[in-house]
Amino acid sequence: MSIRMLLAAACSLCAIATVQAVEYDHVNTTASQISFTYSQMGSRMYGTFGKFDATLNFDTDNLANARTTLHIDLTSIDAGSEDANTELVKPAWFDTGKYPVAVFESSRFTQVSENHFLIAGQLSLKGITREVQVPVELKPGSAIGIFDGELLLKRDAFGLGAGEWADTVVSKEITIKFKVVAPQQ
Repeated sequence: MSIRMLLAAACSLCAIATVQAVEYDHVNTTASQISFTYSQMGSRMYGTFGKFDATLNFDTDNLANARTTLHIDLTSIDAGSEDANTELVKPAWFDTGKYPVAVFESSRFTQVSENHFLIAGQLSLKGITREVQVPVELKPGSAIGIFDGELLLKRDAFGLGAGEWADTVVSKEITIKFKVVAPQQ
């Protein structure tokens, strides 16, 4: 009788562990958002990118195989004014004639604490690729997961804001925030 109870308890524990494992392998870009903030002449500015594609393969029980990619259409920038939008696509900034897309490709997911991860990967922007680490919080919901993250981008590392923009009129650091919504599998 005690062996049956032990087997039943073991099966129950396995079932509980299986229920807690969650997979996300699709991104709802319509519900997702990429935004950024920076300072210009002492004022806080806000903007968004309206077009991007993302892939995700994330299993809470198999981080070794977790992968994500993000392709941002830099021409879809909205920095709050038509003048800013026109300036940011020029060669001194994104140079979208040559480099219309920014790409992030993950190389490693590390769990930091419950529902908090550090995603290491390569960010390619304006023909320059740099290793970055992005802290992300997974907010599991009813049949979806929301991945909230933030990256502090040092614009000099990617040649953003050359020439007359190289001074401190625009902050050297740009905070990029994202919310990626993924259905639970």
